[in-house]
Amino acid sequence: MSEFGAAFYGYPLSTETVTLVRRPWTMPEEVAVPAIGDTIVPMEAGREIEWQVEGIGVTRDARALIEARWDRGCFVCVGLDPDWSRLPPFLKERALGAPASETARTPEAGRSAEARATVAFCNAITAATHDHVCAFKPNAAFFEALGTDGAWALAQVVGHIHDLAPDIPVIYDAKRGDIGSTNEGYIRHAFDQLGADAITVHPYLGQEALRPFLDRADKDIIILCRTSNPGGGEFQDLTTGGRPFYQAVAERVATSWNRNGNCAVVVGATYPAELEQVRRIVGDMPILIPVSGRKAAMSRRPSRPGRTAAAAA
Repeated sequence: MSEFGAAFYGYPLSTETVTLVRRPWTMPEEVAVPAIGDTIVPMEAGREIEWQVEGIGVTRDARALIEARWDRGCFVCVGLDPDWSRLPPFLKERALGAPASETARTPEAGRSAEARATVAFCNAITAATHDHVCAFKPNAAFFEALGTDGAWALAQVVGHIHDLAPDIPVIYDAKRGDIGSTNEGYIRHAFDQLGADAITVHPYLGQEALRPFLDRADKDIIILCRTSNPGGGEFQDLTTGGRPFYQAVAERVATSWNRNGNCAVVVGATYPAELEQVRRIVGDMPILIPVSGRKAAMSRRPSRPGRTAAAAA
């Protein structure tokens, strides 16, 4: 593997084979780039090429990334929930009115107006906020609603975050959780193809089913505990073993699921009393705290004076 490839994104690459996927980039000077099979292909200056190192070859430790952002005083997690009906009108108009000739030779060629506007909106948000956040959290549902172009849009948004701010982790807000073999497919997509650093999951099928997620020590696994929706208490407040179910989830995650030190929990800021109870149970474990709408904070108990969590404004 070439030194140029090993320095890509500013992170060391694993010893696995590096594959190439398409992303426009203009060669600034004569350099050598890694090609499939580790063959070194010389490229002349100024030639337009399309390539990027696949996320599977990049070593990124989710917890190290998030803690580095905390050290900078960044605790706000920005959710990316691009609802087409609520996107700025000028973005929708631009996407709907763009002639085919404008996108013919770009990655947007043939993509729907909804997908192109979604990418533009999310990329503008990340560009405006990346200096101030600890993580970005794209919500799977809003991209899946766009069909096959939604998968393209999601990959573009995550790739833009990695290019713009490689030190900021991406939380894939997908709320996955199924039997083990199905989870393997979710994992391959979220981590090895999309390049996410963390994922939200639900605990209903138990530790055994979630083991494929938990075994990914380099990724943060964020388990739903006490959610922010008004009806969350229907099951989460049910008494089991003399305490609410959400507290049982918190204790199980903290005591037996967190063997790799890569677990976190979700507790909505709409329930501050429950948040306090969960903090007592999980100790220093990170908590993802949905505040309102697309806003969230990610906190942990202060480990030294002056370190406090900040809610999204």
